[in-house]
Amino acid sequence: MIGLFHAATAEVGVSAKQAFEYVADGIRQGEWTLGCWDREQIGDDLFRGRSLYDGQETYVRVLPRRELLLVDFEVGAAPEALVPRISVRVRPRGERACTVTLMAWRTPDQDDESWERVRDLHRAELHLIKGRLELAF
Repeated sequence: MIGLFHAATAEVGVSAKQAFEYVADGIRQGEWTLGCWDREQIGDDLFRGRSLYDGQETYVRVLPRRELLLVDFEVGAAPEALVPRISVRVRPRGERACTVTLMAWRTPDQDDESWERVRDLHRAELHLIKGRLELAF
């Protein structure tokens, strides 16, 4: 088994508030979450999209905690099968800079290949977050 937790971090040239608002937006997440692309909102905090990797439908509940600059995500193949698996933390590094960290916890039934893919995708997703934020602001 290859680890139980993974984190990837990037410094982004926008304010922490701007970065948080972007990563906490359930629809805009469809611009950078490769495992849940083309998002549509189907409930108050519930979204559905498709994996760019295998085309599978994915459901995500977005739980932003503004006071902590933290977003937790419950993820699953169906709304009734959501598991807390992913978090994004934003940390200020000055007026126009912050760090964005994607964190993932491995599920007990996740095989090594799937877990390795999650880790690789998070690294790519950070590049997407950084690029989109720095272009927009």
